[in-house]
Parts: sequence; structure tokens; C-alpha cells
Amino acid sequence: MAGVSTFLKIPKERIGALIGLDGATKKYVEKALSVELQIESETGGITITLTENAEDPSSLFRAKEVVNAIGRGFSPERASGLIRDEEAVLDVIDLRDIFGRSESDIRRVKGRIIGMDGKTRRIIEELTETDVSVYGHTVAIIGNIEQVQAARGAIQMLIKGSLHSTVYRFLHRKRRELKKRMLELWEKPAEK
Repeated sequence: MAGVSTFLKIPKERIGALIGLDGATKKYVEKALSVELQIESETGGITITLTENAEDPSSLFRAKEVVNAIGRGFSPERASGLIRDEEAVLDVIDLRDIFGRSESDIRRVKGRIIGMDGKTRRIIEELTETDVSVYGHTVAIIGNIEQVQAARGAIQMLIKGSLHSTVYRFLHRKRRELKKRMLELWEKPAEK
């Protein structure tokens, strides 16, 4: 299995965040996921290769998600949630797919998603228990599948022009549904 690799590009200005202070972030990702990161600082190209001691081939995919998360504006600490939590996933919404190359529309929607002083993004994160990054032409979300779906739904509503109050009501309803589902899981009677 060693020697299997994948390639991706991240913005050049995010290379420093991927490497970390004295290479700490790079070393952490490599050690935690049994991969080797080859970083081309001039182009932003990253080659991820499984090492000899890699036991789980899916760690290549997980490493690619972590690198992509850092490239999409997450701090290494938040991106490492993808390593610590088996349930965590990364979802990236590319605003260019929706608005084409219209910089003004992308800037306007990013402002709606972030909100005044970051309020809207903070509310989305708190009510869905996710991490949200608005960077460049993308909006990225880290959380478990249900949490990410709820956050994505709210972000899509904002993109389509829904009022913030409508989005907040949607998020409160989703939060109640998620909490109820969690309670139901805990209350299931044990099989005898």
C-alpha cells in the first residue's frame, strides 16, 4: 500500500499555514495519518504519499481532506478535527459554480454568509456545531454529516437571498431535530 499518492493544489498564501511553525503542522499530519507531504511552495502543489507503516489506506483520503481544509482557510487546529473525529467530513461550496466569475456577486454573498462582525457565520457554527470558513471563492464546512447538511442548507438559503431571520429559524429547527435524534439514540431500550 505504501507509495500510493494523490496530488492537490492549495492557494500559495496558505502554504505557511500547512507547514506551521518550524514544520509542526506538516509533521503532525504526516505522523497522525502515516503519510508524507511534498510541498511545492512556488505553485501550491501538494503530493500526499502513504508511508511504509500506513495501516489504513483511507488515511490518504483523510490527509487530502486536512490539506484541502487548511487550503480553504481553516486554521491547522480546526482542520485537525478531521483527524481527531472519525465522523468529521469536509464540504466545500465553490461560489464560482453558482455565480460564474462575477466577483461582485461572490463578494456580496460572502458578506451575507459572514454577516456583520462575523455574526451570521458564528450563529451557523454554534447552532450546527460545525466550523465554517469563508475564503477566496469558497465556503467550507467541517462537522459530521448531519451537522454539515444543516449548515450547507443555511448557507444555500443565504446564497439564494433568504432573509437572515428565516435562516436563523431554519437553523434553530435543525438544531432541535438533531438534539431530538441524539436523545432518541440514547433512549433506545437495550436488546435482551
